[in-house]
Amino acid sequence: MAEGLVIKHEQLPKCEYRNDPVLIKPISETPKHILPLSDVDDQAFLRFSIKCVLVFRGSMEAEWLKRGLSRVLVDYYPLAGRLRTCPQHLHKLQVDCNGEGALFAEAFLDVHSHHFLSFTSNPDASWSTLLYKPKVDALNFAQLPPLLLQVTYLRCGGMILSTAIHHCLCDGIGTSQFLHAWAHITSQSNLSPPLTPPFHSRHVLSHRGPTRIHCAHPQYTKTPRANWNVDITKSLQSQPLIPSSSIFTTSQILRLKPSFNCTTFETLASHTWRSWIRSLDLPPSLHVKLLFPVNIRNKLVPKIPKGYYGNAFVLGCAESSVNELTVAEDLNGVVRLVQNAKSIIDDDYIKSTIVQLEDKSLQTDLSASLVISDWSKLGLQDLDFGLGKPLVMSPLSSDVFCLFLPVIGDVKAVRVLVAVPVDVVEKFEYYMTREYFSDGETNV
Repeated sequence: MAEGLVIKHEQLPKCEYRNDPVLIKPISETPKHILPLSDVDDQAFLRFSIKCVLVFRGSMEAEWLKRGLSRVLVDYYPLAGRLRTCPQHLHKLQVDCNGEGALFAEAFLDVHSHHFLSFTSNPDASWSTLLYKPKVDALNFAQLPPLLLQVTYLRCGGMILSTAIHHCLCDGIGTSQFLHAWAHITSQSNLSPPLTPPFHSRHVLSHRGPTRIHCAHPQYTKTPRANWNVDITKSLQSQPLIPSSSIFTTSQILRLKPSFNCTTFETLASHTWRSWIRSLDLPPSLHVKLLFPVNIRNKLVPKIPKGYYGNAFVLGCAESSVNELTVAEDLNGVVRLVQNAKSIIDDDYIKSTIVQLEDKSLQTDLSASLVISDWSKLGLQDLDFGLGKPLVMSPLSSDVFCLFLPVIGDVKAVRVLVAVPVDVVEKFEYYMTREYFSDGETNV
């Protein structure tokens, strides 16, 4: 995913690297083979890294973290391999499981943890110092190791742990699964194996049998849309952006929810989508989409094996005109659109999607879409390497793609993070919070 030019506030100082980064290999022999990616993994839309930042009050020796990493890579050995193009199909990727290793960097940052938390509540461009950037061709995503890690020690004795995992190898659930396995092993003196062994074979999400596409898939496109001159995502990414962060407490979420039964995600996704559209002053007749990953681990027949380590989601897609989404007095109609987009994702729909994704000319339609990914229930805020839970869990950067994040200390609250143009941020935050919570109960 390309990132917009995010406006900087007070910036982090540069990290000091006292040693060269090292490759951490699995502690024992691992299978050496080529692992084909599924067509769900191999979408061009997923050729980026999931990057997160964890801030801890205490710290531990890097050697202990490396020791745990070396052990967990025995089970998660594809993360120690390297991506490469398929000789028979240059548009497809596969993993050479060669045990080359994950890249691990150590750094020092001359700030206290409380200072880091106070002067910047949202990630900006200066946060890139928290993750070592290898010198590779910027256009060749496959040259990067699938797993990059950096431990940054702070002046106060705390530490920041930053991770980057290739999205084409796993989804958010897989990222959490790996990090919990690493934390579990690191916190144990006997280097016991992960609680849930990963299942690496991707064939369960590969197309088998006759070609059959019997469902509409509006989240994908082969040709430019009829309103091709309106590409919201491209326009946003060409502008200076500023991160906008809003925290929604349980009481605020309840006040937003319609009277009929709906989930927190359905409510907040609808509210964020509508607020985003209203703030951008889009043409009333323009059709806009909301795209969001839907976990399919328990939706396929037969079910995907427990511990499946790969991307196991399809994109839900709600769609309507700007006029229909903005003139309504409440969220009822928008929530219904999101619920309908979720409800159609069954076994037949998923298998039809997998067939569709075999066509590599197909692209995720981002031209007039907001993408929302829910990290609030992944459990990343509970990671414990033996130091206690993190003070903060955050993505490394803020982008035009929206994230729902957990709020440390309030398991039912959700933080909504998205970067928007500087000239609309005030309007967006008004629609997100102040319009609905005029009594002062806002958390922007």
